[in-house]
Amino acid sequence: MPVMEFLERNAREYPNEIALVELNPEEKDTRRTTWKEYELIQPDRFEPYRREITWSVFNEKANRFANMLIGRGIKKGDKVAILMYNCLEWLPIYFGVLKSGAIAVPFNFRYDAGEILYCAELAEVDMIVFGPAFIGRIEANADRLSKGRLLIYVGDNCPTFAESYHELVADCSSQTPDIPITDEDFGAIYFSSGTTGFPKAILHKHQSLTQAAEMEQKHHATGREDTFLCIPPLYHTGAKFHWMGSLVAGSKAVLLKGTRPETILSTISKERCTIVWLLVPWAQDILDALDARLLHLEDYELSQWRLMHIGAQPVPPSLIKRWKTYFPNHDYDTNYGLSESTGPGCVHLGMENIHKVGAIGIPGYRWTCKIVDEDGNEVAKGDVGELCVKGPGLMTCYYRDEKATAETLKDGWLCTGDMAMQDEDGFYFLVDRKKDVIVSGGENIYPVQIEDFLRTHDKIKDVAVIGLPDRRLGEKTAAIIEIKDGMNCTEVEIDEFCKELPRYKRPKEIIFHEIPRNATGKIEKPKLRKMYGADQLVAQENRG
Repeated sequence: MPVMEFLERNAREYPNEIALVELNPEEKDTRRTTWKEYELIQPDRFEPYRREITWSVFNEKANRFANMLIGRGIKKGDKVAILMYNCLEWLPIYFGVLKSGAIAVPFNFRYDAGEILYCAELAEVDMIVFGPAFIGRIEANADRLSKGRLLIYVGDNCPTFAESYHELVADCSSQTPDIPITDEDFGAIYFSSGTTGFPKAILHKHQSLTQAAEMEQKHHATGREDTFLCIPPLYHTGAKFHWMGSLVAGSKAVLLKGTRPETILSTISKERCTIVWLLVPWAQDILDALDARLLHLEDYELSQWRLMHIGAQPVPPSLIKRWKTYFPNHDYDTNYGLSESTGPGCVHLGMENIHKVGAIGIPGYRWTCKIVDEDGNEVAKGDVGELCVKGPGLMTCYYRDEKATAETLKDGWLCTGDMAMQDEDGFYFLVDRKKDVIVSGGENIYPVQIEDFLRTHDKIKDVAVIGLPDRRLGEKTAAIIEIKDGMNCTEVEIDEFCKELPRYKRPKEIIFHEIPRNATGKIEKPKLRKMYGADQLVAQENRG
């Protein structure tokens, strides 16, 4: 069943209940508006403090956009890119694309002008829908982007090279278009995160979207009374498909703009949020603020908050132990996944398994997993190999990239590129990215293990371990360390602390620097390798 049918059901059964809230408490303007009021206000003149829409309005907006697309010649299988920050328009536009039979193609809002052009051409998009923040980036290549494509602008003062979304949808029908869509039809193209090079276009059928939605609702027992807090960008599979648990349940969600600890806690308190998905840096910031007594839990109403879950990257066990000291009654879950598996959940810890913190968990709803060696043979429990997953949320292919598809999809299994091991209880533990493994003197070193250890140091806020070129060993381990605000730390302290590690795992070089992370919280290790690896290699060559 395509996910649009959940939206139709909610509009039919809960028409006047709130579906989405957009909240930006970090903006000065604190006027409250409904969607109807918002349409009477020029959208880019100010950022409203709070907007909300009901399920019926959500569905009507999706239908209007779908009918507009059809009227402008968008056909089943055509591709519509979405390039906007999180807002109330984002999801109705996304569902409008799906209802029209077209393929939704969310763009990373961090893409520069060149990356936008690259992804538009790779995915062969027929339309780009973009917001005010992206006028300059679209305009930079407007001549090439507009060839054979429609450019639709969501905002006021429409640029001359685009057409106005608000004008186009104003007179369109709010009825569901008569376009037959099945689970076997193509529904979306997502892009790989690009942390290992240029993004790949990942093609999914509608079956994948439905699987992700139903799995999220099941994993976290999302009910009608829940309110989900969504902070990460909706272009990412993680944010969107975690939200889809609310879609399946027919419950409210809050789209929050702002990541400061006080903003997050205040929103949870005022909006009565029950389920919150955080990235590691945001959880760390909340804990640091509580440790420093910059925030006081008694200032907020948090008794309704039942679940905190984290995904998108390895989660340090030390972080969850700290979290439970402040929030002992919280359920906790971590979710592992890739855009190739329709986002998080193909492996998940499970709320009942907090005693296994440190593991990414067990196979998710309708998924199976295995760990294989270089020859594709399954390894014994306790041995390290590459994690492979299989399930109904698997991508169809890398669009227009047969070689990469053949390397990643093998006999119906997705080879994740992540090194993992399985313990005697059947729980999977992520060891590292296959490409991130450091080979030093013939020994495989897994950076995540060292990073988890270093994060237990009370002065360390964040850490990334990478391999740097070494003439004798091939590679040596280097720890890039970000120290907590207001603290001082020396290499000697870190060296002394690391004596608890086996000698071959101890970092050979300590670098104090801020840790770069992308929009979904993943450490940008290629950027760090470029910053430090090339310099080290040049220095070695000069010494030689």
